[in-house]
Amino acid sequence: MVTGNLPLSQSNATDVKVVFDNYFTKQVSFPAAEIDATVAFFVKRGFDTSSANSTSIILLNQARIENVSVFSLLDKLKGLTDTQLSQVITQVLNSYREKTSLLGYRTAITTDTFEARNILV
Repeated sequence: MVTGNLPLSQSNATDVKVVFDNYFTKQVSFPAAEIDATVAFFVKRGFDTSSANSTSIILLNQARIENVSVFSLLDKLKGLTDTQLSQVITQVLNSYREKTSLLGYRTAITTDTFEARNILV
């Protein structure tokens, strides 16, 4: 007799189908002026159109959750350098991602240790 780890009942398959059938049914709506301004902000800062759209929707959701005007949020982001903006957007995107799949950026580690000074090249 062959045994396996697959479920014998069909109820698990039905539960999975129900979850995935309802996965993208939540509708989110924002005023067109907010969407256009947010997308234009990111396109102007060098984002690709598709990434500007995705980032804008996430930023609009976050502004709605925190009950903040997206225009005031964009005004605060205008003063950031490109590197600072990337770090802020990375942190916002990570808050919406699964914890097993996080975005990051590399920082150069410069440490002067006693051992490193004693090595001759």
